Amino acid sequence: MTRSPQTEYNTIQVEPVSPSIGAELSGFRMNGEVPTEQLAEIRQALLDWKVIFMRDQDVEVSEHIAFGRLFGELEIHPFARNMEGYPEVLTIHHTAKTRAGQNNWHSDVTWREEPSLGSILRARIIPPVGGDTLFCDMNAAYEHLDAETRGQIDGLFAIHRFDRVFGGKLSEEKRAKVLDEYPPSRHPVVRTHPETGLRSLYVNNSFVSHIDGMAEDESRQLLQRLYRQASIPEFQARLRWRPDTVAFWDNRAVQHYAAFDYHPEERRVERVTIVGDRPE
Repeated sequence: MTRSPQTEYNTIQVEPVSPSIGAELSGFRMNGEVPTEQLAEIRQALLDWKVIFMRDQDVEVSEHIAFGRLFGELEIHPFARNMEGYPEVLTIHHTAKTRAGQNNWHSDVTWREEPSLGSILRARIIPPVGGDTLFCDMNAAYEHLDAETRGQIDGLFAIHRFDRVFGGKLSEEKRAKVLDEYPPSRHPVVRTHPETGLRSLYVNNSFVSHIDGMAEDESRQLLQRLYRQASIPEFQARLRWRPDTVAFWDNRAVQHYAAFDYHPEERRVERVTIVGDRPE
């Protein structure tokens, strides 16, 4: 397995949770007043480990938002439930009445022309057991494909659509209107990270409809093969939540999967999402 760079950190503590993806950070408070040197090291840890975890972050919603803004502009999700008074905060709340979760490997909002840089998710209510989130290193997933497959997919583009997930409850008229505002996006199957230069698989089963210019059967078979790369344990890190635990993942380099194994227990998490750039 490819191991993450061995950066020396001076102002924060960084404990890896796997050889190539995931690290637990400590030594700072998650708010808008993180000192410049610490902020630089947090940024570097995110690039090195692709997803970083922070425990015991008992902060106000306003501090959660302020911390996110240190990394860029925050987006407002047009389809999900946003917190009253704080439109930047997306709330994901499951109870005994919930019949489905986010238990599918995906990257966030890849249906946007400029998908998110990353997401900062904070746990508020956590079941006694279960409800873990898994993260997959999509750079490792790409690098461990055979050379023939890598050659086949380099230069291909996939079509990403919001309505594969969020279109089911919309009328035909409403769906057509929203599609005018958020038309299908065309992104490379293999994305180059704008900061690290690493190449990663950038297709996910939630939002991708097909590979552009490829026959339907061939597209479906190839995509299913690529999707399976996320299920390989050696490419993964797994987070067991506690209240006030935070996960901050680089949406340009990972996919994630929220295990929906805790029904009928309650689980509530809150997310701010950082605006990204157009994949290349």
